[in-house]
Amino acid sequence: MTEQEELKMLRALVEKQKLKIEKQEDTIRRQNVQIEGMLQALLRAKKQRFGRSCEASQISGQMSLFETTEELVQVLEKEEEKISVPTYTRKPRKPGVRKEMLACIPKEVEEYIINEEDTCSKCGSSLKVIGKEIVRTEVEYRPAKLIVKQIVRQIAKCTECGTDRSTRPNQHFEKAAVPANVLSHSIATPSLVGHVLQQKYAMGIPLNRMETEFYSMGLVATRAQLSHWVIRCCEDWLKPIYNRMHEILISCEILHMDETRIQVNKEEGRLPNTNSFMWVIQSGACEKLNATFFYYSRNRNKKVALDLLKGFRGYLTTDAYNVYEYLDMEGIQHNFCWAHVRRKFIESIPLDTKGKEIPGSKGDEARGYIDSLFHIEKKIKELSYEEKKDKRQVASRAVLDAFWSWCEETKNIPTTNEKLTKALNYAMNHRVQLETFLLDGRLEISNNLCESHIRPFATGRKSWLFADTPQGATASAVAYTLAESAKANGLNVYEYFRHILTQMPNVDFYNHPEEIEKLLPWSDELPEICRLAQKYKKHLEK
Repeated sequence: MTEQEELKMLRALVEKQKLKIEKQEDTIRRQNVQIEGMLQALLRAKKQRFGRSCEASQISGQMSLFETTEELVQVLEKEEEKISVPTYTRKPRKPGVRKEMLACIPKEVEEYIINEEDTCSKCGSSLKVIGKEIVRTEVEYRPAKLIVKQIVRQIAKCTECGTDRSTRPNQHFEKAAVPANVLSHSIATPSLVGHVLQQKYAMGIPLNRMETEFYSMGLVATRAQLSHWVIRCCEDWLKPIYNRMHEILISCEILHMDETRIQVNKEEGRLPNTNSFMWVIQSGACEKLNATFFYYSRNRNKKVALDLLKGFRGYLTTDAYNVYEYLDMEGIQHNFCWAHVRRKFIESIPLDTKGKEIPGSKGDEARGYIDSLFHIEKKIKELSYEEKKDKRQVASRAVLDAFWSWCEETKNIPTTNEKLTKALNYAMNHRVQLETFLLDGRLEISNNLCESHIRPFATGRKSWLFADTPQGATASAVAYTLAESAKANGLNVYEYFRHILTQMPNVDFYNHPEEIEKLLPWSDELPEICRLAQKYKKHLEK
């Protein structure tokens, strides 16, 4: 081998080693990015489980939007005062608070008397009662009890039929009218089933715990029986009200929509751990009615959304799930949620080993812009819808222009933060829908209104875990619809369910649909017993 050939071979070997090293270095870089991503995911999961809410800022001296955008400062200073957060001081309890707390509870007086034979403890002389004093006020708990009730009716015999004086040869008997029972051949009553519905769908208590509770009270009622009562009553009596609520919701001008998972064990052709979905439709805050509608489905594809929104014409507030993005229905204008954009940028903020946010990140900067939008909404909350629109066209418009410019600049900066890249793409790809709220003062900038009504379902799901059958999942959708709508309209959930189950078996609602209108959660014809006392509602709001 000549010297030249040897040199050529060595150069080829060096080039090969160089390519190998570059490839290894690239692999190391990618692995480092993956490791950092996994570490951040672990820290964030730990923070969500044990720390404060991930959506709350942890950084003192957080980047101020108004310090970085001079032009924006000038605009906002003309439109509104600088937002300041007052320091918190504990307020002294106002007089009469206890009286207000106890206003709706029945009262009893337990009086202790001085007997005639009692004498003075000092000298032994007789005593004369001169007055009374209230020693203390207490609230006593009396456990609920079950009562076996027998329905008995009188039977009367006609004094004429069957006699020689009558043209009717046979005797005739009349029976006293009796209200129809809620379930035929069952011990269930409107109050009993109403209690089961309220406990599970308003309080999140699963049927197995109710089974134990009833057993301690002397009633042997299995969870299978309780489930049967719920499903039957939902199908027979609650479903017509549920369907009517959907019809009315579709006629609204502004709706919110979202979906959440539910596990249904016995779905045909599917494994028990397969996720199904509960769709939720919420009326806009500006609508005259206040309704929440739940709908169970095996999936969350476009067809389900189309069926649920058939006939709807107006603004639809949602997240940017692609089903909503490509929901091409005539008359629907999409309004996407800024809270979801905010969450994605928060997820991109790197954390230190203690789970605290590292200052100066791009995700934190984005949060500053979005927080400014929410601050503006807070300040204009009490204005009329037209005034809100005008304020948004100036103040919110300026924030949005600055935010989109920041997005463009940030996108051109190389980064290994994949979550930041995803957040930027999420926001910029849905710019049109995210600016829809500027068009109408009635619109919200987030879907929090709908999510707040999903929360009781999600909380309850942690207790009851799953629905056993599709029929049970459908019944849950019906019951949650009425329970959440009842709460939103200031109703006592138990009394509302009991009222419905008392009335529906005794009215011909198929031929007289107006009877259903009387039982809607916002109906003025509901009895007073179904309504929470105003003082009690006020107390709950505090």
